[in-house]
Amino acid sequence: MEVKDTGIGISKELLERIFDRFYRVDKSRSRNRGSSGLGLSIGKFIVESLNGTIEVSSTLNKGSEFTIIIPLLKTN
Repeated sequence: MEVKDTGIGISKELLERIFDRFYRVDKSRSRNRGSSGLGLSIGKFIVESLNGTIEVSSTLNKGSEFTIIIPLLKTN
């Protein structure tokens, strides 16, 4: 699965932290304004619990792309 946007993007220095619990790239977004900084952390946990991977690439002023790969379950 791929999720893309054409937003402001995320700088390379911040990309390594975006999956950390409670981390917010935009410091102006607080819990009072609907952001807890848990969404990507929870998403990564779910994907990894299914033996999958989640990766992100981003370019400032062009947007971000998240790639999620979850292996299919083998059935008998």
